[in-house]
Amino acid sequence: MRKPFLEFVKDNIVLMDGAMGTEIYTRGIFINTCYDELNLTNPNLIKEIHRSYIKAGADLIETNTFGANRRKLQKYGLEKEIQAINYRGAKIAREIAGKEIYVAGSIGPLEERLEPWGVLSEQEAREIYQEQAKPLIDGSVDVLSLETFSDLHLMQQAIIGIKEIFDIPLIAHMTIGDDGNSLFGTPPERLAIKMKEFGADIVGLNCSVGPKVMLEAATKMVSAVHIPVSVMANAGIPQNVAGRNIYLASAEYFAEYARRFAQAGVQIIGSCCGTNAEYTREMGKAILSIQPRKRVHQAVKASLEAKYKQAVPTRDRSEFARSICDKKFVTSVEIVPPRGITAFKPVEQAKRLREAGVDAVNIPDGPRALSRMGAGYLSLIIQEQAEIEVIQHVACRDRNLLGMVGDLLGAYGTGIKNLLLITGDPPKMGTYPDATAVFDVDSIGLTNAVFSLNCGKDLGGNPLKDPTGFFIGVGANPGAVNLDYEISRFEWKVKAGAQFAITQPVFDIKMFHNFMKRIEHVKIPIIAGIWPLYSIQNAEFLNNEVAGAQVPRMIIERMRATKSKNEARSLGIQIAREILAELKPYIAGAQVSMPFGKIDIPLKVLKDIL
Repeated sequence: MRKPFLEFVKDNIVLMDGAMGTEIYTRGIFINTCYDELNLTNPNLIKEIHRSYIKAGADLIETNTFGANRRKLQKYGLEKEIQAINYRGAKIAREIAGKEIYVAGSIGPLEERLEPWGVLSEQEAREIYQEQAKPLIDGSVDVLSLETFSDLHLMQQAIIGIKEIFDIPLIAHMTIGDDGNSLFGTPPERLAIKMKEFGADIVGLNCSVGPKVMLEAATKMVSAVHIPVSVMANAGIPQNVAGRNIYLASAEYFAEYARRFAQAGVQIIGSCCGTNAEYTREMGKAILSIQPRKRVHQAVKASLEAKYKQAVPTRDRSEFARSICDKKFVTSVEIVPPRGITAFKPVEQAKRLREAGVDAVNIPDGPRALSRMGAGYLSLIIQEQAEIEVIQHVACRDRNLLGMVGDLLGAYGTGIKNLLLITGDPPKMGTYPDATAVFDVDSIGLTNAVFSLNCGKDLGGNPLKDPTGFFIGVGANPGAVNLDYEISRFEWKVKAGAQFAITQPVFDIKMFHNFMKRIEHVKIPIIAGIWPLYSIQNAEFLNNEVAGAQVPRMIIERMRATKSKNEARSLGIQIAREILAELKPYIAGAQVSMPFGKIDIPLKVLKDIL
């Protein structure tokens, strides 16, 4: 009769099985199939894989349930089969394992980002993991194995969610990159300490990299915590050979590293993508050759206490920020990036705006998903050559979170201090409708990310050498169709760290006042968007095709009554001035658009203020 799993780990090096997903693929199952559903539709295949690992000497096998959570099964229309897939996966493994071999319930990450980077709440994440854990436990697994997590925050919720309901041993595996750190830059020793603090009984690493990188990282984990450490390395980095991903690291190579893992103090040793029973067999031989052995402990050289520098005071972040803090009515004008490589005209326009007394220039990031010069490059050119501050828009559409953070650090290093963080228009609106939208995070998640940089820490919670000092702006839509939802998102943006907001173009004064009343409890400065109309067609376009830009019928009729283009443009400027005059007592500033790139238009709108 086998001991309880945690007791067995104390006295033994545990040989874990190898890959499940790549083994299923090599046996002829297409990659677009739900592998977890095979527990119901092809259980004999899963039994064959389990048998091969046990025959090779594995002490611990994992269930075929890595992706059997509510969110992932929804893609296949299988969300109602969560209980059946997980329970059957556990029962299949237990049947093959018998009474002597241990079974781990495999649980993978979610594809959605957790708050504050995404929309998935902590409580919902916990419930998802509780929902998957229960049928695995009912199916008689000995331990649960959380695997291939790249987000330490999600790992925290998975551990807490499971541990607050179930009394079962829990292994927590994170993934790392070639540098030995997590996706967000957290070093392995800190990962180990945090996972132990969250409640994991065993901590470790799996997937993503081969044995060499993982050995270095695992050694640091062993040194950092006094609980067992588990490792499951990939068979190297896959290489594309004739259209197929081939893992090149051999079973013999893995055997050598299994010996090194054991000598370093790792107590659970398995393998991941690209491996099979042959790897397990060779690893088992290597481990047997060095037993018995004592657990290795080494001093951790790196400091594990994160030390953050003090954030830059808000008023010192930029001249624009100082003006708002001093209650000065601020002005900005939007300059759309050129559809080409020449920035001469935008620079000359920015110079005129500076000479007129405008505080800053707004630079949109790919407005309406059209192909234009990057906002970051034009922002740098204007700020250097026109000597006026910019408010650089950053859209979430085109870059993943790591890419955006890299761009932001570069922007701050070159002197860009004011940001407007937006989700961004979908590509189908623009000239390249087949382009892929990233939307790794939305504007709320990006606001959290920038706030984190301002606090002197990266996305992994690691201290930066110096904090950024961005003045963080966000968008607001007083004319949103679902105003309750818009206000909820606005509250989240402020909670995430927003320090000012710029609205969509305002035409309906009553609607704007209703919005302002609804956000009275949210104390950040509001800058109103002002759009000078230039034709009845423009007014109707805004009213019908631009979200939130609701043009009242009275204004539509006034524009329709004009007799010429010049008369329409003059009236558009006059209406913009009227709107600005009515709004001025209630706002911190105005952001004026520049129709057709005609710089005289915004200057005429602002002439009583500048």
